[in-house]
This record gives sequence, C-alpha cells and structure tokens, in this order.
Amino acid sequence: MRSRPATTLAVLLAALAAPASAGAVENLAGEPPFGGTPPPRLKQPASEGRPPPGFRLSADQAIAIASRAGPVAAERAQDGTLRPRAFERGADEWQVDFYASGSGKVAEAIVVDADGSVLGAWHDQQLGTPLARGYSGAVAQKVNAPYVWLLLSVLFVAPFIDPRRPFRAVHADLLVLVGLGASLFFFNRGEITLSVPLTYPVLGYFVLRMLAAGLWPRERAGPLVPRVPIRWLAWAAVALAVGRVALNLVDSHVIDIGVAGVIGAHHIAHGQELYNGAFAPGIDLRGDVYGPFNYLAYLPFELVWPWHGTWGSVPAAHAAAIAFDLLTALGLLALGRRLRAGADGRALGVAMAFAWLACPWTLYAMNANANDGLVAALAVGAMLALASPAGRGLFIALAAAAKFGPAALAPLFATATGERRIRSWLVFGVVFALALAALFAPFIPGGGIHELYDRTLGYQASRSSPFSIWGLAPSLDFLRTGVRAGAVLLAVAVAFFPRNRSAVQVAALAAAVTIAIQLGATHWFYFSVVWFLPFVLVASFAELRSIAPVELRPAGSEARPAAAS
Repeated sequence: MRSRPATTLAVLLAALAAPASAGAVENLAGEPPFGGTPPPRLKQPASEGRPPPGFRLSADQAIAIASRAGPVAAERAQDGTLRPRAFERGADEWQVDFYASGSGKVAEAIVVDADGSVLGAWHDQQLGTPLARGYSGAVAQKVNAPYVWLLLSVLFVAPFIDPRRPFRAVHADLLVLVGLGASLFFFNRGEITLSVPLTYPVLGYFVLRMLAAGLWPRERAGPLVPRVPIRWLAWAAVALAVGRVALNLVDSHVIDIGVAGVIGAHHIAHGQELYNGAFAPGIDLRGDVYGPFNYLAYLPFELVWPWHGTWGSVPAAHAAAIAFDLLTALGLLALGRRLRAGADGRALGVAMAFAWLACPWTLYAMNANANDGLVAALAVGAMLALASPAGRGLFIALAAAAKFGPAALAPLFATATGERRIRSWLVFGVVFALALAALFAPFIPGGGIHELYDRTLGYQASRSSPFSIWGLAPSLDFLRTGVRAGAVLLAVAVAFFPRNRSAVQVAALAAAVTIAIQLGATHWFYFSVVWFLPFVLVASFAELRSIAPVELRPAGSEARPAAAS
C-alpha cells in the first residue's frame, strides 16, 4: 500500500499540471525559440496618419505610444534623432522599430491596437535575443511558478538536512544548487545583467568543491539521510516521476533545441543530409549545430511519432525528454549499488534518484523538452561502465558525438580509477575513436570536415550570446583565453593526478572538468546544470560514511563496507 507522504506528494504534483487559461492577447512566449506559434506577419501601412482597415490606431498614434515605452525612452534619451518605423503586425497589433544613424535598429515595441497597451518593448541584448526578454513561463512553463519551484527546492534539500551537523558539506552543496534560483529569478524578469553574473559564483563554488573532493577525498561523518526512512524516499521518487511526466504532457512547450532533435531524426529516417544548410525548410531554426548522436538518439521516438513539419505538436520531443530524464534517474539508482554494497548501496541509489527527480533544475530542463538530459543519461552510463575501458570509452564517445563538450572527459575516463596499464588506455582510445568515426562518417557534408566543423563547433564557438559573462561584458574577453586554457589543462591533468582514485573521486573530477569547460563557453544556460549534476550527486552523497541510520534501513538488511573501486 502506498505510504501517506508519497500519496500526498502525488496529489500535489498532479495539481500542478492544471493548464492555465488562455488569454486573448498574443502569447509571445509561444513563439520561437520557445514554441512553434509563428509570429504574425508584418505589413507596411498605406498611410501613417489614417488607421488601416480593421484598426483603431494609425501608424503615427502607434509610434507615439511606443515612444513612451521604457526601453524605447532609454534609447531616445541617448539619441533624440531615432527614426521610427511602424508596421501592421497581423490583424490587431503594431510593431514599431526605432533606428539610429549608423547603428541600425536599436529598439522595438509591440502595441496592441484595441486598447493601445504595450505588449512588449526591448533594446540592448533583448532586441535580438528573445530568450533574454523575460517572457512569463516561456521556458519550462509552470516550473517557474514560485509554488512549484519552492516546493521542489524544499523537497530537494529537506531529506538530507541534519540539524545536529549544520555545517556539513552536503548541506552547502544542495543549498548552493538551490541558490542558483536567484539567477533564474532575474532571468525570468528579463534582467540578464543580474542573472548572468549570479551564475558564476555557483559554478566557481562547484569547481573548487569538486576538485577538493577529487584530489583530497575524505570520509565524512553522519548519515546522508538522517531522519527520513529510505522507503519514503523511494515512494516519493516514484510520485515525483509520475508528476513530472504528467506536468510535461499537459503544460510544456518544446523549445527549439528539442525540435531540432526531432527534425534531425526525421532527416536520418528519410535518408537526408544533416549538415547541408537546409536543416528545417520553412522554419526559422538553425538546428544542425549538434553532433549526429544527438539526432540518432531522437530517432526511435521520431519513428513512433513522426515529424509532420509542425512545431506546435512535437510528441517525439516530449517522449525523448521524458525518456532521457527517467533513464538518468534509473541509472543513478543502479549506480548506488555499484558504489556501495548491501543496504547502504540500495539507500544511496534511492537517495540519488530522489535528488535527481526532486531537483528543480532537472525538471526545468525536462519541461522545456531540451536535449541536455541526453548528456546526463550518458554521463551516468559512463559511471556505470567505469570498470570496463571499452564501455566507458563508448559512453564518452556517444556524449561527445551529441553535444561535443563531454569530449573533455576523455582523458579522465581513459585512466578511470588510476589504471596505468597501456592495454586499458589503448582499449578506451580505440573504442572512443572508432565510435566517433562511425557516428560522424555517414553525415559528413559535401564540404568535408571543414564544413561539418563550421556548421557545428565553429558556429557555437563564434556565436554571440548574452548568457555568458563573455557575451554580456565583451571587455572581459581577454580573460577567456586563460579560462579556456585552464580548463584544457585541468582536463589533461586529472588523467594522471591523483595516481589512484576511487569511483567517487572520478565523479568529482568529472564534475570539475565539465564545469570548467562551461566557464569558458560563449553560451551558458540553465540546462547545462544537468550535465554535471549526476557527478555532483555521486561525489557529494557517496563521501558520507553511511547513507541512513540503522533504524531507518529496510528491516533485516545489514550494511556492509563500501565496495572497492
């Protein structure tokens, strides 16, 4: 029979899935890159002084209203000679663009014709980057609601709090992860000059914390789960999984990167090229920026729910995001048993799976139907295959052939727990190289490897993005070379130091390398948290001497010493 806590949790999560009522005003958050609703077409009005047929306002009146909007007024204060240009936007809105001499368009506002209200106005980074505009619930929808985010944050942290040991490292780890929500708060308000800088203290903390755990491991006192019975966590994990799936199905958009996965799978299923410059005809989507395994991973789902050219309904993307998420949770459950023997191993697996499912960041990525859950699932797969050079070589190759960044983990996983046998390195290297060759070779475009690079890594490296400190503050770009060089040196160094290491240390070092690579990235977004979260959970949770007090373990089970790694 289901326990009362799990039943209550399931009811709460089901309630979150109630869809919001639709409003009559255009939903900007449903348009690309957030969703598949095409923006209304723009049309030059026949007269600026008279309202067009069916309109209440004239172009001149729309310009006067738009000029008073905050972002436009800010630009006009700097340059009083801005030239406005008004367009009919669909059948009931105006779009007014403002141009400065010599610098092009500098501001934009959308005015609702019926009542003269300003639907939105933007300048600076928000002008060319809709993702920076702070549309309510645009990414992950209801997950951003305070009653959802705060509930999950409490669930994520509460079972692991030990009031008798308030200064435990695991407390700090969980609270810092939750604290990243301060950055998301400002992002959702469109204040990226605050949201972006607030991410870097969190990333910096985990680089240092994981390096310390990897280089100077220590067994920490006290149980990981001091007061909550493990069976409660297991039932809660099941309820969370059900609630997450329900929420995804009834209240989530497919963001552009999820659509890209399905379109790429469609190309593969129909024998079409991936990297030929015509990735999504008729759709304003540059989706050919990932490795081929990203699209291959979507192929089973696209075969069941084929792509019909309509972004508004992409069930294959929902199914893929859900599958990646649940596979990661199941992988963590299995990984606990690999890291510890007996009851503690089972409890560790339950604790890590629960933490993954309760973490608001993992739900944020899944409910946006992003492709980053694939990287998380492959990361857990690499940890599960740690004892096999061929197995871990394959998983790291798959991750690298999906989103490139995980290639930085190859040196660490080549030596794994400190193996110094040339045969192990050779097996890892051969499998890694052959897997990459097999995945990329069928999809090399007519322009060869150079074109493949230009369309994928080259594009990602050269794109401008306000979602990193380097894009937000270009004056700091001189530091980025050093940050990137440091990340590369770290990725190579951890292959050799420390000489001998446990599986938990490998996880900690993998987290440090992953985050170090992200620190130097041109573009960083909150989905990137799931890349390193599985490693952080392993490193943070498994360094505790025990997982649950004896009285809270399953009846008849006995804890045994941790399995050697």
